[in-house]
Amino acid sequence: MAHKRNALELTIGPQGRVVIPAPMRKAMGIGAGDALVAHLEEDRLVLEKADAVKRRLKGRFSAVDAGVSLAGELIADRREESARENAG
Repeated sequence: MAHKRNALELTIGPQGRVVIPAPMRKAMGIGAGDALVAHLEEDRLVLEKADAVKRRLKGRFSAVDAGVSLAGELIADRREESARENAG
């Protein structure tokens, strides 16, 4: 999908709702019931298709060996850091 840098001003509704204009929904290939992920990047609100986020994360972690526990490594790192803090 080619990204056009067309900007539209949107209005926040009384319940905090925003309507994504039809041309933008069509360009992103999203429709009623599709899941989006929202996150903040500095002063911007970014909406992405949940499937696109999942694919990106899967690609990022595809190089991790199946036998490696990322959670286990994180816990071990935190324990080492805690031990250093307590020793100092």
